[in-house]
Amino acid sequence: MNVIRDKHLAIIIPAMNESRTIAGVIQRIQEKFDCVIIVVDDASQDDTANIAKRYGAVVLPHTINLGAWRATQTGIRYALKKGMHRVITCDADGQHPVDALVRLVEQAPSDNDCTVGACTSRGSIGRHVAWRVFKRISGVDVSDLTSGLRLYSRPAMRVLASYQATMFEYQDVGVLLMLKKLRMKCSEIEVVMERREDGISRIFNSWFAVLKYLLYTLILSVTKMGPQEVGKYHKQLTAGTKNE
Repeated sequence: MNVIRDKHLAIIIPAMNESRTIAGVIQRIQEKFDCVIIVVDDASQDDTANIAKRYGAVVLPHTINLGAWRATQTGIRYALKKGMHRVITCDADGQHPVDALVRLVEQAPSDNDCTVGACTSRGSIGRHVAWRVFKRISGVDVSDLTSGLRLYSRPAMRVLASYQATMFEYQDVGVLLMLKKLRMKCSEIEVVMERREDGISRIFNSWFAVLKYLLYTLILSVTKMGPQEVGKYHKQLTAGTKNE
């Protein structure tokens, strides 16, 4: 069995109350990857953190719940400090098979800053409506806009670790818009995803949630992606490069 060995790759798994699934997720990754696995425990009230430690992951604990994006950002900042060249972000609920992670690493273009693991056949009608609307609003050339399975380059990591990226509620919206405005290259690779082993989608569990998501997208597109904000992102990227 081929194992991807890369000391400069980290796999980041934001997790909250995932004690039922986290061990299996880590074990399956370890079967195909020899790299750093980072579990960011977002103030779980169950045994997620202890289980992750038991199976060899680096565990970064949040004392209060900050949400999936800021948990991911914690992992990215840690990976930057440890000298990682790239990171994969994936979910803790078991819907991202390890073969999908392997596919990202093996097939992502070398000049990409963000490669999305896309599964456009999944999801509800509401999810597909949101995808179409957001794609038209933003001009982002990615079909599976809400996939949490992504491979980021180190330049993208520096941008996403910035203060300007901290306030994104929906990481898929903010991240793709930010990288597009910075002229960073993003594309997607079709992968197969599994059903969640536990829990439901936070964004697409009802039409009210879908409408909230679309409204947030509209506001973000209008207010956060103007020239002044983009200037801040460029400064952050330049400062991060000088500090390395």
